[in-house]
Amino acid sequence: MLILGLFAINVRIIFVNVLDRQLKDRLKTLAQAAALDLELDGGEIEVDKEPLVSPNQAIQWFDTQGNLIDQQGEYVVNLPFNPKHEIQTQLTPYPARSLTSPVVEYDKKIFIGYTRVSESTVELNNTLQSLDMRLGVGVVVALALSAVGGIWLTRQAMKPIEQSFQRLQRFTSDASHELRSPLMAIKTNAAVALKYPDGIRDLDAEKFLAIKSASTQLTALTENLLMLARSDRGLLPQPEVIDLSTLLEELVRLYQPRFEEKEIDFKAQLQEELLIFGDQIQLTRLFTNLIDNALRYTLTGGTVEVRNESKGDRLSASVQDTGMGIAPEHIEHIFDRFWQVDRGRSYQLGGFGLGLALAQGIAQNHGGEITVTSELGRGSCFIVSLPAYQS
Repeated sequence: MLILGLFAINVRIIFVNVLDRQLKDRLKTLAQAAALDLELDGGEIEVDKEPLVSPNQAIQWFDTQGNLIDQQGEYVVNLPFNPKHEIQTQLTPYPARSLTSPVVEYDKKIFIGYTRVSESTVELNNTLQSLDMRLGVGVVVALALSAVGGIWLTRQAMKPIEQSFQRLQRFTSDASHELRSPLMAIKTNAAVALKYPDGIRDLDAEKFLAIKSASTQLTALTENLLMLARSDRGLLPQPEVIDLSTLLEELVRLYQPRFEEKEIDFKAQLQEELLIFGDQIQLTRLFTNLIDNALRYTLTGGTVEVRNESKGDRLSASVQDTGMGIAPEHIEHIFDRFWQVDRGRSYQLGGFGLGLALAQGIAQNHGGEITVTSELGRGSCFIVSLPAYQS
């Protein structure tokens, strides 16, 4: 748009300069011809009026004092005579341009008066208006064609990227699905070996514990990746009407023992019968991740509170904690995949940096979003906004 705009402006400037120069040349030619009609005869200035002007031009003859002697043509200018101004422009009652030049008697080289020639600029203005309209239409058409071409080229360029992304999604989903069985086998065999420790040495038992812990972590990672791949596709496997309050109450009961074990005050203020339409498993995973986050980053003696409320056609549920909080420069990254504030916290219970990314994806698949407010050292509040179910 900038290039086309500059191009149109330059074309107009050049075109106007050319028309102005042509108009000035015509006025100079007419002034030279008019000067020949002004004669000095016996001390008297006379005008030999020959038909010189075209229908849109006019001539005025003045003596040395600036007094009008005679005139010819219809488009004379009504501006005050001023020999110091060579070019004058009139806007009313009709637009016109005039040129004033002194007249010197050819034989005696005596200054005998002035001529002021003028020409209507109506045709010139109409030409410029037509030019402006054509340039404007041309710029708009060029922009429209550029936009269409740009969209087409962008889509062509994005096709390989989209195909690669889809293949990556399928690979993530398929690999996560295929990894579940061998990991479960490893985990089960390690658990069986640990169940009967009499036949193994203490050193081997420690190795089996490490195998079981690693397989547990890998199983959690593959489950997250599988859920994330499904979330990227926007899939809601089993959408149904869900009571958000009931879902949160069940999670509060499930997590209460873990909070009590860590000596964290876990509270809930829930309204009844707040209905949403979505997938029970995905929504449970969303709020499980938020509660897990609050449990992980809240120290002993802290408080975690779950609330929900109705706001017109939207429902909101919040998980607020008094944990470590998030620095302002980190807030924009917390929903990025595999991103963690600090991997070295002694009270951090693990995790791969996928929980919040997965929660955000699930919320978006349900037409909602997650926002966060946090203050370093004072805690965080994650608010999930979802559309209410309309029967």
